[in-house]
Amino acid sequence: MKYYLGIDVGSISAKGVIIDENYKVIANCYLRTLGRPIDAIKEVLKNLKKNLSSSAEIRSVGTTGSARRLAGIMLNADIVKNEIIAHAIAASHFYPDVNTIIEIGGQDSKLIIIRDAIPVDFAMNTVCAAGTGSFLDHQAIRLGLPIEEFGKLALMAKNKVHIASRCTVFAESDMIHKTQLGIQRNDIISGLCEAIVRNYLTAVAKGKEIKPLILFQGGVAANDGVKKSFEKALGIKIHVPEHFLVMGAIGAAMLSGYKSNGKTSFIGFDKSIDLKFESRGFECQDCPNHCEIVEAVRDRQTIARYGSRCGKWN
Repeated sequence: MKYYLGIDVGSISAKGVIIDENYKVIANCYLRTLGRPIDAIKEVLKNLKKNLSSSAEIRSVGTTGSARRLAGIMLNADIVKNEIIAHAIAASHFYPDVNTIIEIGGQDSKLIIIRDAIPVDFAMNTVCAAGTGSFLDHQAIRLGLPIEEFGKLALMAKNKVHIASRCTVFAESDMIHKTQLGIQRNDIISGLCEAIVRNYLTAVAKGKEIKPLILFQGGVAANDGVKKSFEKALGIKIHVPEHFLVMGAIGAAMLSGYKSNGKTSFIGFDKSIDLKFESRGFECQDCPNHCEIVEAVRDRQTIARYGSRCGKWN
């Protein structure tokens, strides 16, 4: 059996999957990057390798996510694609009738509009991380709660509480104020979930046509409170896919499979896990642009540079 490997490295988490020729998920891994994406990629590979026999053949490798270029260079990936395409491809394969994808990750939120299995429009949050996974994590820590309990507690709320939704600073100040008034914690958490949905619909969706079937993907999809708030605001049932955490990685693996000609440039699990790899940067002083150049070094050899507007260092 031949397999395809997909890696999705975002701002908060690193995800990886192995799929077979029928695009069935054989193994998957999700873990926090903790500010060390290179180490996280290696750890993902270690976990995935445990699920493969020594004779298994990786036919091709794809990377996606905000650190897709770093991961692609590190692994010698066959294809590097943005997460919009990756999520859309995976969603359309498992759910042919999908029309809308709501994806909320660690520090960004996306809306992908699909018609007849083709992504026709998308939107992302810009400079504000309000309503993303990292914001929820921060509030959970402040309230002394594990993030896994957030959604369950939101569903136990008995009263409606309005939390400011336009900004993370205002939302946090509002939560503190409500806490000091003695309002129940479950009600505040429920209000936060509704604030996240309002922020998303205002700042990301911006009046775009949201039609069923709607898939909710990304780490925040694990929060039942946010899911319920979306259903309440839209009046439409929201579906959370089985592999909602790793749909981007699945899409990257599938895209690499489409391109595969039987020969992969992947350097292999063992070499990827053991290699000495670092990414460093410097500022070009040759013109007023002062581009920040990123240099990838593998086993003490510079293998790639990118970041210059003129292409000088590429």
